[in-house]
Order: sequence, then C-alpha cells, then structure tokens
Amino acid sequence: MSELKGLVYKSTGSWYIVRDDAGKLWNARIKGKLKIDEDISSTNPIAVGDTVIFDIEEKEENIATIKTIAARNNYIVRVSPHNRNQKHIVAANLNAALVVATIAEPRTSSGFIDRFLITAEAYHIPAIIVINKIDLLKAKHQEQLAYWQKIYTDAGYEVYPIVALQPETITPLVQRLKGITTLFSGHSGVGKSTLINQLIPGMSLRTQEVSGWSGKGQHTTTFAEMFDMPEGGKIIDTPGVKEFGLIDFEKEELAQYFPEMRREMQHCRFNNCLHINEPGCAVKEAVNNETISIDRYASYMTILDTIEKKW
Repeated sequence: MSELKGLVYKSTGSWYIVRDDAGKLWNARIKGKLKIDEDISSTNPIAVGDTVIFDIEEKEENIATIKTIAARNNYIVRVSPHNRNQKHIVAANLNAALVVATIAEPRTSSGFIDRFLITAEAYHIPAIIVINKIDLLKAKHQEQLAYWQKIYTDAGYEVYPIVALQPETITPLVQRLKGITTLFSGHSGVGKSTLINQLIPGMSLRTQEVSGWSGKGQHTTTFAEMFDMPEGGKIIDTPGVKEFGLIDFEKEELAQYFPEMRREMQHCRFNNCLHINEPGCAVKEAVNNETISIDRYASYMTILDTIEKKW
C-alpha cells in the first residue's frame, strides 16, 4: 500500500472526499481504530478541513483508507443535531468563521448571531458578520442595520453589509477572504449559497427561495463541504442550522467570550462576578453607561440562564 497525505473536502458521515497533494480526489473511509491526538469526544471523528494520512485501497476506483488525522490548529463544534449531549465538529483548521445574517426575509435573531460569535471566541477563531439582503430593508429595518453595525463593531467584530447579487457590495469581503480558510454558517434562506456562488463563479450551489407562507427556507445543504476560491482561499459551507447550540460551557466563563465584557470585567470587585447583581460590577456599570449594548447584555443573560439549566 502507498501512504499519502490529503485534505478532507467533504464528509458524508461514513465516507470522506479527500484531495491529495497532487490534486487527486479520493473516496476515503475509516477502518479499524483511528489515531486521534486530541482528547475530544464527538459524533464525527473526522471533519472537513482535517489533514489526514491515508492508504490507497483500490487505485482504479480512487478508494482509500484513512489511518491518521494530523494535529489540528483548531476546530469549531456545535451541539450534535442527533444528540444534544454530544459534540459535532463542524470544521477544522480555520482562519475565520463567518455568519451570514438577514434583518428581514427571513429575520435572523441576534441570539443566533451571539451564539455563533461565542463559539468562535471559545475556539479562538476570528469571527466575521455578513448582513445580506440590505436592498430589501424598509426604514425601520435600516435602523436595525445601523444598530447591528454599531454594537458588533463596538464589540470588536468585522461587519459587512452586502447584497449577494450585487458584486460591487461584496468586493471588500472578497479581499478579506483571499488566501484563508473560512467557515460559512447561517440560517437557511439568508442567501449563504447565493453568496458562495458569487465568490466562486461556476459553483452553482443549490439555492432555495424562502417560502412565503412560513418565512423560512428549506435545508439545501446536508453535509459540510469545502470549496476553493479562484484567487486563493477556501470556503467551508455548512448546513443551514436552526440554532447554534452551545456545549460544554461553564456559566463562570461565559462573559469572557463577549469581547466588550472581557475588556471591562477585570475591573469588577469580585473575581467570580457573574455580572448579574453583584456590587462593584464594572460590566453592569458599562451597560448603564451604554459602553456595552443593553441588547448584548440581555443576550448574555439569556444564554447564561440556558447554561444554568444544563440543557
């Protein structure tokens, strides 16, 4: 058998599409016990973005057997869609994590965005917020757009308002993503596939119009998959998700994953301050002074409550 190294481009649960260093694609599977360096228990041992070592099983059929996963620079997880008590690795070896959101048609909740940002923070992956379909916004929605831009920019995040089908609006984003590997996430119907089709001409990912009666798009992507951008860089597309469920978070550490809170909490009187009603809380003072957005603080409190319930 000949041993090769490759990059996982697609996962279908039991089979993986792996591209070797020469650019050849292999259909690979796991046989026997897989050697994994990290002590992580997840529903999927291999993720898109992983570098793997594999043996050729059937050369003519391009079938291979994965033996080892190379050490990961990082990875990002969410609650398993099949078991709320287990992790599912969304992708590995990322330079950025990008969430596509919309203010209308459909509406993305700020809670969903915040959960995505918290997860990216927890795994030390820079996060990017893209707000799509800004051409559809009425006056009240324009105010919401300006508000989102302010609170997330003030928190320290990059925010890109775009119209996916208007190339001039996505030029800054194209430059930002050049040469890096970026995870794309977002609810179904926000235009994630449309955006990827614009970033990678000829891609033709299936897109699904938002159904008028429900305001919710249908799931169009079943498994995560990686694509090469024409000017360098990679996009990992993930299934449209209804929620970005957090797992293995302790309530005492949650505030650390809000950058604007992290900057203030060192001034709290107590080291174990949860920023609820403790005296001498610098975070609460910053909320009162509007240095920290009241909505971001409310999101923190909501998420804190879900952690306490251990759902």
